[in-house]
Amino acid sequence: MFDQAVDRRRFMGGSALLGGVLLAQPSWALSPAIPDPAIAATQALFDAYIADDRLPGAVGAIGRGTLAPNFAVRGKQGREAGALAMSPDSLFRMYSMTKPITGIAAMMLVEDGKLRLDQDVGDFVPGFRKPMVALDPVKSLDARPASKPLTIRHVLTHSGGLGYAIISKGALHDAFVHNGLASGAVSHMKLPGLDAIPPAPSLAAFAERLATLPLIADPDTRWSYSCGLDLMGHIIEQASGMEFEAFLRKRIFQPLGMTSSWFQVPTSELARMTTNYGILGTARAPIDPGATTIFADKPALKLGGSGLVMSPRDYDRFLQMLAGFGAIGRVRVMREATARLAMSNLLAPGVDTSGTFAAGQGFGAGGRVRITPNGLGEGVGTYGWGGAAATVAWVDPSTKFRASGFAQYMPDSAMPFTKDFSRTVYTSL
Repeated sequence: MFDQAVDRRRFMGGSALLGGVLLAQPSWALSPAIPDPAIAATQALFDAYIADDRLPGAVGAIGRGTLAPNFAVRGKQGREAGALAMSPDSLFRMYSMTKPITGIAAMMLVEDGKLRLDQDVGDFVPGFRKPMVALDPVKSLDARPASKPLTIRHVLTHSGGLGYAIISKGALHDAFVHNGLASGAVSHMKLPGLDAIPPAPSLAAFAERLATLPLIADPDTRWSYSCGLDLMGHIIEQASGMEFEAFLRKRIFQPLGMTSSWFQVPTSELARMTTNYGILGTARAPIDPGATTIFADKPALKLGGSGLVMSPRDYDRFLQMLAGFGAIGRVRVMREATARLAMSNLLAPGVDTSGTFAAGQGFGAGGRVRITPNGLGEGVGTYGWGGAAATVAWVDPSTKFRASGFAQYMPDSAMPFTKDFSRTVYTSL
């Protein structure tokens, strides 16, 4: 049972749980779409994490179909004096939860006829026209020709053999560092275990340099977490003729009313920024304070795999659109068939996912797709992903609900917050 000792009257200056009914909630806290017990259970989970100082605060969003969400909100944006209360509009580092957004953006271009799923990436980055595969990427960059071309499908689903600075080891890892193929911003501080990688000067340079490195496996053979969605940012620029962020803003953020989504947080919005904590054993320390966050700096690279900062309200709007198969109400950003394809298993038959984040499951455009039941009630066809600073989000078409949970600490494996959130949501519903 979760520890419920924290006095809930501290939340929003006076909300309370009485007889299973939430009282004195702010206007954003409750809609008829989700039963009260789901929000109460999620808030109790957050209370337990705050009570023993594992977290300063957390936010969760749960919605039915495309109806308005309920928000579970507890605690503060950081432990520092004067930290503001958490809210649905607090700002969180999405890290890899950027990937589904980039994947959906690419699928919009597939719908437009400007990309094809099985199109050769070499059409956009000439260096990939004849991909090579490393004989042993830990020992050297010696390589042989790949058995087939690298395609858009491979890049979207991590099935093309691309490496990643945070995954690769030995010679290939060193080549990622040498070429400035950074995997994301974390802190202004030098942190143990994290490479200080001066990033490539542009997405174009990132793509061109990446194309000089060998793959770790032939396309369609192994699932391996990769920088593919970072590469996709450049491909989107090439295919659309627009700067990557401008494309996201025009085709996704603006039509969906996502007004708190940035690669660089404006100075005027820094008060909403949460603090990110590093955890080593029992020690917890702020590694990116909200007021001085590295995400207030102009990014050298707007990485489609890790670069966005967003509010829970905004990310839920993205999930609402997916739950509506491309639309929220009268606002449609992609055709239903495209949305369903994007959230389906796009992996080729025979791709080995064993021992990976996608083990036993499928993968769509930037997010995992459940193809077998997990015992918690998560439906087959559920699409979503998580982020490195303990965030998670998904859409479950079979049960017609969506959910997202937000904390801020690294590594996310230091505590089971995202797993606890997911389990709590499903058991309470």
